[in-house]
Amino acid sequence: MFNDKIILITGGTGSFGKKMVRIILENYKPRKLIIFSRDELKQFEMAQEWSPNKYECLRYWLGDVRDRGRLDQAFKNVDYIIHAAALKQVPKAEYNPEEFIKTNVMGAMNIIDAALYNNVKKVIALSTDKACNPINLYGATKLCSDKLFTAANVYAGNQDTRFSVVRYGNVLGSRGSVVPFFKERRKTGILPITDTRMTRFWITLDQAVHFVLACFPKMKGGEIFVPRIPSMKIVDLATAIAPECEQENVGIRPGEKIHEILIGEDEARNTVAFKDCFVVQTDPEKRQDLLKSYNGGQAQTCPEDFRYSSDNNDQWLEVEDLRQLVEQIIEDYDVERSRWAMDDIPV
Repeated sequence: MFNDKIILITGGTGSFGKKMVRIILENYKPRKLIIFSRDELKQFEMAQEWSPNKYECLRYWLGDVRDRGRLDQAFKNVDYIIHAAALKQVPKAEYNPEEFIKTNVMGAMNIIDAALYNNVKKVIALSTDKACNPINLYGATKLCSDKLFTAANVYAGNQDTRFSVVRYGNVLGSRGSVVPFFKERRKTGILPITDTRMTRFWITLDQAVHFVLACFPKMKGGEIFVPRIPSMKIVDLATAIAPECEQENVGIRPGEKIHEILIGEDEARNTVAFKDCFVVQTDPEKRQDLLKSYNGGQAQTCPEDFRYSSDNNDQWLEVEDLRQLVEQIIEDYDVERSRWAMDDIPV
């Protein structure tokens, strides 16, 4: 469905955006692939590998999702939008709430309005586990964003534009993730652990990108797609990366949770479970359509008091599993660092 179409990625110079560009160029033949972001340096560095001279479909647009007028220009004739632009560092959000609201909430409204104005066919917005039962400002802004995108289908009315959301947990190996951070701190002989009880869902950049692409042909509008992915213990990840290091418990940061929650008990009442994913659909008729469209027990409602959390998952990665996965992630990360000549490890 992506061949000969115009695709735009907001936040296209981030970790997700770069991986999405690579996979689209390797597997499809879009008429145009637009990278929309506000950082001219990152666009320049990205164009060293993916040059418009080599890939004629590529377009680099400077702009900010806070700027509705610029979005109107960028979205002209676009078929599909992947909205990945966001401010997302939890501690930064606690001390700079207004900036996060401007980008994550007001930016979402601008995306919706510009998509409707330009008759874009489909929009998928990226969300986060922190939007489920949020306890920090970042999660609250993403919850607002999720609500805006699912409700936008009502505003669309008879118009063909449809909006959906993809929600997953931390992406291991993305810029600012714990894997490169642990790798760097390994040199000190001590790895800081915020809490020894902490668990997290595991998803790689490749898995995240392919899941988003797979949701486009399935979406009807208003869904929140959640992949079924394994969990891990943070202490096991630390052991997999640096078994020789001491692990120091440093305490939870402001706004941080012990366990990730991707679907809470209240949302579970509106959730349809499939083999590979969950779909949250608040519209009763569309939810029934989901159940009817899959025979043989492939789709079913979630049981009472169901909660999809990283501590009650039925899939777990052990130390050896993590070690093998981390080796590839670190190798990919080193290649990316070398390619972009950037140091994105948080201090």
